[in-house]
Amino acid sequence: MPDCNRFLDPQDSAQEGVITRDIHRTFPAHDYFKDSGGDGQDSLYKICKAYSVYDEEIGYCQGQSFLAAVLLLHMPEEQAFCVLVKIMYNYGLRELYKNNFEDLHCKFYQLERLLQEQLPDLWSRFQDLNLEAHMYASQWFLTLFTAKFPLCMVFHITDLLLCEGLNIIFNVALALLKTSKEDLLQADFEGALKFFRVQLPKRYRAAENARRLMEQACNIKVPTKKLKKFEKEYQSLKESQLQQEDPIDRYQVSRENRRLQEASMRLEQENDDLAHELVTSKIALRNDLDQAEDKADVLNKELLNTKQRLVETEEEKRRQEEETAQLKEVFRRELEKAELEIKKTTAIIAEYKQICSQLSTRLEKQQASTKEELDIVKAKVMACERCREVFSKDGPLQIPAVSQDNRDTDVDEEKDSLKAQLRELELELAQTKLQLVEAKCKIQELEHQRGVLMTEVQAAKNSWFSKTLGNLKNSSGNQSPSSPKEGQ
Repeated sequence: MPDCNRFLDPQDSAQEGVITRDIHRTFPAHDYFKDSGGDGQDSLYKICKAYSVYDEEIGYCQGQSFLAAVLLLHMPEEQAFCVLVKIMYNYGLRELYKNNFEDLHCKFYQLERLLQEQLPDLWSRFQDLNLEAHMYASQWFLTLFTAKFPLCMVFHITDLLLCEGLNIIFNVALALLKTSKEDLLQADFEGALKFFRVQLPKRYRAAENARRLMEQACNIKVPTKKLKKFEKEYQSLKESQLQQEDPIDRYQVSRENRRLQEASMRLEQENDDLAHELVTSKIALRNDLDQAEDKADVLNKELLNTKQRLVETEEEKRRQEEETAQLKEVFRRELEKAELEIKKTTAIIAEYKQICSQLSTRLEKQQASTKEELDIVKAKVMACERCREVFSKDGPLQIPAVSQDNRDTDVDEEKDSLKAQLRELELELAQTKLQLVEAKCKIQELEHQRGVLMTEVQAAKNSWFSKTLGNLKNSSGNQSPSSPKEGQ
């Protein structure tokens, strides 16, 4: 196990530029790696740079950053670096990068032979299309499916790799080809390449689909003896080709093939990066569009609610206007009735005043007439000497005690006549006073009725005015929340 701390310390690497460029392309949509200069990118840069220093023969190869990123999502930097070294050396992943990718081409040959045995119709279709394994399976072997497929699927593959070894790649590759058989049989050359690059990874974004694929991969049998047999066949073919070729041509072809292979892998990696960036951009745009649609839905709901409140407010305003008009009409009628009552009351008061005035005049005349009659009677009484003895000038009627025998019949008769006349005058005076009192009582009652009527009229005015003012205030209060100025 390497000394992790020693290699993770800052050291110079000849491949820092390539590493820096790949770091920004590694899982750019993931929260841990999306921020430039963040903790995720910093740790990933340290691990990739440390391995390029540790393994000088291989250095850094495009695609290693994806495997390192998957390890970083499960463990600290030191452990991730150690596990990466373990996979490269102990599991034989670094052998795929050596000797002009010779071991990688052997893996391609083994995959095609397995495809020929287990899926012969699909193998025949690929032969017709001239679709070779290195055109679609390079990233599968070099990055352990980490560069293209969703993380939920990559985590399963990494677990199987650590448990079963590098040959698990054949199981996963055959499972992918079996599940995609119908689509690939109907596709042309360009369609098949696009299917492997875009559509196939999308199928396993759901964790359930990835789990089912892993179950199918584990059920596929890839015997080690058969892989060894295919490896020997590949070696025999290579030796036969080498014997038939001129050494110089073979060397030149080898160099050219290596250069083309590297260019092809670089172009494929860049194409994958561009496709990944395109997908990431589409996802970001889709998210922005979804957010915009959500905001539009919210604004539409608010607009509908505002329109509903406006309709309700207008309906309430119309109802209040109707109530106000009804109240005005009622008040107008009540006011007309009150004015009519006031006029009637005024007429009654004027009539009673006139009656009172007439009664007062009549009473004065009656009193004057009574006084004159009393003066005449008094004068007649005082003219009689004997009457003066009976009546005192200043006091009430006095009847002196005279014996019955001494009374004169004429005097008694005259006395009785005067008493009767006096009683009639007193009775008439009392009736006149009673009429005067009744007239005053009627006047007071009319004044009281007038006061009560005026109070009721004033109360009706105040009640209507208060109710109308309250309704107008309520109407103004209800309408104020929807006022555009207040809303702003």
